[in-house]
Amino acid sequence: MSQGRHQVTYDEGDQYDGEWNTDGQRHGWGSLAFADGTKYVGKFDVGLFAGGVLSFSDGSRYEGEFVAGKYHGHGIYTRADGMKYEGQFSEGKVSGFGLMTFADGTNGRPRNEGQFQGSSVVNRCPAKDSVRRAQQAAHLLRTQISAQSQ
Repeated sequence: MSQGRHQVTYDEGDQYDGEWNTDGQRHGWGSLAFADGTKYVGKFDVGLFAGGVLSFSDGSRYEGEFVAGKYHGHGIYTRADGMKYEGQFSEGKVSGFGLMTFADGTNGRPRNEGQFQGSSVVNRCPAKDSVRRAQQAAHLLRTQISAQSQ
């Protein structure tokens, strides 16, 4: 594949529409629609997700930063039932400071805010900075994606 913007349909039915580097890797802005209905729109770095929106076929969604194709940095993960986590991720998992909000808009009692390891709060404390950074990262990526699609 030559450098530039191309559309490709893979044998298993996945479709990519976006930029490629000179090594034939997805690189830059693009969208990858998987045959199962999952879709990623955002930045690619040497073939891997690098920051964007990953929407799953069940209605769940992650908006935020990626490193080496995994959730990493700040982002927002919203489950199909409306429960959401805003905060830090590491190596594809909830890890760091954040806030869990249930589908009814509450945060639980005691409040599910602080330092998380997986789905557990290991240290309850304010996490406003991490939540703000997650919201900013998601907003920035949505704005960039919107600008790229015009």
